[in-house]
Amino acid sequence: MTDYAPSQVPEDLDAGPTDDGPEESPHESAEPTRTGVPAVDDVLADLDRLDGTPLEEHLPAFERAHEALRSALDADPGEPA
Repeated sequence: MTDYAPSQVPEDLDAGPTDDGPEESPHESAEPTRTGVPAVDDVLADLDRLDGTPLEEHLPAFERAHEALRSALDADPGEPA
């Protein structure tokens, strides 16, 4: 690892945490993610609801999401998934 004097730290080098307040998680948005594909939007909404649920509930939810997304991919264009 290269040690830099404070005046030599490259601008793009992460200098660590700042006191700018709490960082927002990418999953904590005010608006749900929208793709324009209703079947996919439903899956994303279901996955957003996992936040704060017990871990053992995640695997079945991911399996349902996977199956729903596969169905959406297998559907004919223009047909509901």
